[in-house]
Amino acid sequence: MPHPFAGKPLCRLAEIEDGEGRGFVLGSGADQLLIFVVRQGAAAHAYRNSCPHQGTPLDWGGFSGEGRFVSADSGNLLCATHGAEFRIEDGFCLWGPCAGYSLQAAEISRDPDGLLRFQGLRPPPPGPGGGPSR
Repeated sequence: MPHPFAGKPLCRLAEIEDGEGRGFVLGSGADQLLIFVVRQGAAAHAYRNSCPHQGTPLDWGGFSGEGRFVSADSGNLLCATHGAEFRIEDGFCLWGPCAGYSLQAAEISRDPDGLLRFQGLRPPPPGPGGGPSR
């Protein structure tokens, strides 16, 4: 069954600075979903904006589209709450209170004109050792 927000337009890839991310709010109320997209050259990586440690959003500096997701020091995704760092390519936590866990990936598509569209969420990743994620 497709996600209720499948096909929702986000932005064009060119609107995200290379090496940076942009947050999006899909829906409202109880159905609200926070995601973000990070650009690496021609690639776009998308995740649910929820740290596996406590479920808080990763970005710092506000979620009005101006929040930041990528550490200027390491180039990794950075959780503003506890400083956990995640690989951009797969969302795997390299350091912090959720080390060994991963962010939940969001599926996106790209139209021929570069418009990114949300398509759904991948299943929550297992925690270290194959156990349930936090």
